[in-house]
Amino acid sequence: MTNMYSFDGILVFGLLFICTCAYLKKVPRLNNWLLSEKKGVWGVFYKAAVIGTRLHVAVAMCCLSMAFYVLFIK
Repeated sequence: MTNMYSFDGILVFGLLFICTCAYLKKVPRLNNWLLSEKKGVWGVFYKAAVIGTRLHVAVAMCCLSMAFYVLFIK
């Protein structure tokens, strides 16, 4: 199991956070509620959603490589 205090855990958390925010951007009610702020603490969700949608190929490749690493190498 991956813990949050290792570098692997931080990478997994970051990838899951970006993927979740990109998915929530596609849901209209959650997009208006959660991703409307572009500055401050709530702006982190917006920025992660933008990264997930603009770099979706790179994020998907990172998710696949991290899944392979966690399942087979670690």
